[in-house]
Amino acid sequence: MADWMKFSACARAAALAFGLLSAASATTFYVTISGLGGEPDYEQRFKMWAEDIDSSLKRAGGDSNVITLQAPTREQIRARFADITRQAKPGDSLVVMLIGHGTYDGVDYKFNIPGPDLTASELGTLLDRVPATRQLVVNMTSCSGGSIETLRRPTRIVISATKTGSEKNATVFARYFAEALREPAADTDKNESVSALEAFKYAQQKTTDFFDTQKRLATEHSVIEDTGKGQGEKTPTAENGEGRLAGAFPVVRLGANAAAARDPSKRPLIERKEQLEQAIDKLKFDKAAMPQAEYTRQLTQLLLELAKTQEAIDK
Repeated sequence: MADWMKFSACARAAALAFGLLSAASATTFYVTISGLGGEPDYEQRFKMWAEDIDSSLKRAGGDSNVITLQAPTREQIRARFADITRQAKPGDSLVVMLIGHGTYDGVDYKFNIPGPDLTASELGTLLDRVPATRQLVVNMTSCSGGSIETLRRPTRIVISATKTGSEKNATVFARYFAEALREPAADTDKNESVSALEAFKYAQQKTTDFFDTQKRLATEHSVIEDTGKGQGEKTPTAENGEGRLAGAFPVVRLGANAAAARDPSKRPLIERKEQLEQAIDKLKFDKAAMPQAEYTRQLTQLLLELAKTQEAIDK
């Protein structure tokens, strides 16, 4: 690609990033669903992990709508999504997390719930109807890799506990993803916010450690897809294009950020801070495709604005 074309593309990306900074206050809709366990031990685990996530999301503050469903029917899931579809705006975000067992027959993935199972095809249709353009799906079930091709979209992040639909064993990824949403160690850039990418990497490493400690062959390999066209990557990098959206998608706030988000007078400042951080993340991802001087100019401008915003929050 010619340099002027690269610069033009970067300029458009920068314009979009700066456009985010002037956007109206947005709502994040969270839908956490735990499915059938099949036996008491799994029922208890799935319920516990869903409640852990619910608690973290409600402590995080901000303008959010938190919905947690335990072993719902397909009709109950449809009804909840219908409510969100009526309420959501294009500038809002949607986070859907699935915990439980899944199956894959080589054609379609199914999430195990009471009555007829929820297929990836139907879930994709429900997601497509929601106006929120920023979407994250975290499928933490067995066989979850079989849902990636159906669920992926250019503006949707898809995280799955397994790399394919053939990894059929019950997963532990959900345990560690839930932990990531309340664990300061998951916040690797120390901005008191855990992004989708940070939560993925934390849960992925913890899952690897679990199998190593147990001296067992790993039966699940988590992947992430946020380009809208891939099959999922275990290691997202700028080279393979994975992780750009996920790195700029805050899932939960921690510490002082969460406290400030619960204060109505500071909430707009927290939202602006997050928008600036997202713009910085996107700019860093695009660094290789733009002139150094332009990158430095934009980064300096964003960092100055971020410092001013943080100062206002700290007052």
